[in-house]
Amino acid sequence: MDKKNNILKGIFCIIIAGFGFSLMALFIKLSGNLPAMQKGFFRNIIAVAISSIPLIKHWKAIKFPQSKMSWGVLISRSVFGTIGLVFNFYAISHISLADSTIIQKLSPFVIIILSYIFFKEKMTRFQLTAIIIAFIGVGFIIKPTGNGLISLGAFAALLGAFCSGVAYTCVRYLGTHNVSGEFIIFFFSSLSTLLLLPYLIFDYREMSIYQLSMLILAGASATIGQYGVTFAYRYAAAKNISVFDYSQVLFSGILGFIFFSELPDLQSLIGYIIVISIGIILVKKTK
Repeated sequence: MDKKNNILKGIFCIIIAGFGFSLMALFIKLSGNLPAMQKGFFRNIIAVAISSIPLIKHWKAIKFPQSKMSWGVLISRSVFGTIGLVFNFYAISHISLADSTIIQKLSPFVIIILSYIFFKEKMTRFQLTAIIIAFIGVGFIIKPTGNGLISLGAFAALLGAFCSGVAYTCVRYLGTHNVSGEFIIFFFSSLSTLLLLPYLIFDYREMSIYQLSMLILAGASATIGQYGVTFAYRYAAAKNISVFDYSQVLFSGILGFIFFSELPDLQSLIGYIIVISIGIILVKKTK
């Protein structure tokens, strides 16, 4: 019974995370024509303030990196996470919410490739086939032209998915070395803020109260998403709850329609179905 309750709690948390990240994307898009790096800075500085609360509260129980390798991986997680964040924010501002979200969901497939390279984990024939099919599905969404060109927004989303895959691979390594999730979130938010600060100093764009409010809400929503994911995988194994991570695509589609009248065309719908279906099948096949 406890196991079932934990799985239900995990499902609830992963859905809350999906809703949080969808709201983040909505507020980023509503913040208007601001540089992606400026949006990233304000999103992260809010996350620093919020994530410091549980860190201080549970300070004695926090487990920090114990080796140079772990610190190096933590820094890599923060750098790639920051780059991925900026690309993702650019994509959100230039393509539909649902399109940017579904392309971001390529991260698990990137993780499989990186786990094969860095963790020497065997890649099965099915996983290789799933990766190829997933990228074909994304092809329907990004719609390359006859010249092989795609929009800058779609290209940014692809780069963001790759960087996120690298970042989450680093998180996985840190998790296996017992580094606390609270510290990983706080360190990423803090270092990311510092990395983006020089850009803000030299190329700050004046913001209205409305735009600042949207970025503050984006930061709060993103923190809800991060903690939702952290607690979800504490309650239950990935194989039991990962399917519900695709709820974010549904939330993004609904919010995109309500606020921006965004409706996917037939090609995009086919792409959504392919990526989500192969993602679900991949989770079900994973032991």
